[in-house]
Amino acid sequence: MKKLLIANRGEIALRIMRSAREMGIKTVAIYSEIDRNSPHVFYADEAICIGPSPSAQSYLLGDKIIDACKEHDVDAIHPGYGFLSENASFAKKAHKEGIIFVGPTPEAIEIMGDKLAAKDAVRSFSIPMIPGTGLITKLSVAVKNAKEIGFPVLVKAAAGGGGKGMRIVKKESDFEEQLKLASSEAKSAFGNGAVFIERYISSPRHIEIQIVADTYGNMVHLFERECSVQRRHQKVVEEAPSSVLTPELREKMGQSALDVAKACNYVGAGTVEFLYDNGNYYFLEMNTRLQVEHPVTEMISGIDLVKEQLNIAMGKKLSLNQESLKINGHSIEVRVYAEDPLNNFMPDIGTLEVYQKPGGMGVRVDDGYEEGMSIPIYYDPMISKLIVHGSNRKEAIDRMIRAIDEYQITGIETTLPFCRFVLTHNAFKSGDFDTHFVEKYFDPISSLDKKSKDDEVKIAALLSAMLVDSAIPNVDKDVKNTKATNWKKNRLRG
Repeated sequence: MKKLLIANRGEIALRIMRSAREMGIKTVAIYSEIDRNSPHVFYADEAICIGPSPSAQSYLLGDKIIDACKEHDVDAIHPGYGFLSENASFAKKAHKEGIIFVGPTPEAIEIMGDKLAAKDAVRSFSIPMIPGTGLITKLSVAVKNAKEIGFPVLVKAAAGGGGKGMRIVKKESDFEEQLKLASSEAKSAFGNGAVFIERYISSPRHIEIQIVADTYGNMVHLFERECSVQRRHQKVVEEAPSSVLTPELREKMGQSALDVAKACNYVGAGTVEFLYDNGNYYFLEMNTRLQVEHPVTEMISGIDLVKEQLNIAMGKKLSLNQESLKINGHSIEVRVYAEDPLNNFMPDIGTLEVYQKPGGMGVRVDDGYEEGMSIPIYYDPMISKLIVHGSNRKEAIDRMIRAIDEYQITGIETTLPFCRFVLTHNAFKSGDFDTHFVEKYFDPISSLDKKSKDDEVKIAALLSAMLVDSAIPNVDKDVKNTKATNWKKNRLRG
């Protein structure tokens, strides 16, 4: 492999390029018109404009990307995550053109891309699964099945993820309406309205296992990640290892993850997701790509997952063995989004007027922006991933709080204050939480005590005066704006 095209953008494109450069592999960036001045474009050895700003006209054009590979003598494509990373058709086209697809086989992507097909594939390995049904084809049968499973039940889309096409149904009278809504949403999001039913587990924890496998049948797991702090079924805080698993359960779940990989002859890096509930765990799905939260696994294992992917794609044997892998300390990642946590996490657009990253021992920032850049409306609003590593969980939490406080972003609202709220909450610090953390605990306005509310009113009045030029004529406008933005940012800090 001499030249690698990264079929992605932003922080993940940069992250892949850095590992490739260390391996002596030249890199090719693709970019949309709005990403023309993005850091990943300048970091790459070559860069190709792939189309207009909307992803449907640029980053999702598989045929155009493959044509670019042929034109620029590219040996391999790394899809990153999102976009075409789990598109079996794209992987097939790359293989057909003699281009290495850095990922699993198209067949494995297809099997694990359909939740019911994935369950069928792993059934022979006796992996625990949540009681449920096959595809819903008839309403009367679905109602009967739901009653047998017992309400509440979960209606889920067979394709896709991210919480789309998912509805909790608490009683039989709501079932038909919620079934139709789930199917309609799934059809809109994935082009496939197929749904099925599962028992609803009310207070689960979301645990995932990182696996790596080569083409020679060798495979290992790199322990677990806890991803239970979520909003709208999207992960926002991840850590490794989980505070809830015993060594015995960790080993058992790790073996189950390897069995899932065996069920589809998996090759490369992948993640097997489980729901954990009171000592029991259930297979959820497998993500056939690099995960957003992969850095926490890298921090506790010392393994560069992208390098492992590239070596496996080049036909090399896995250099790892299970016995030599050990957990080193604790790592936490928070996703920094351009969203306003005080306004129902609505996306916020604007310019990064101030963008100063934290540093120091055990702090890593994976990002794809620089000061002065604007956040485009066309893509996921994630600005960066802030990752820390400590000798234990308490040190990692303390280090993350310090890093959040150092991270200075003005010009847009971000989720940094929310992340600080999570890290300082007693439920998180104690490790006693589940996937409902946000709806249970995060209500910043109503949770402010009377004194805080009174102070907030006073500060707001003061800021209003500061922002009127005639009130304080000698205050520079930029300074005033920065003070106002920082006040909003710090509202959740007590």
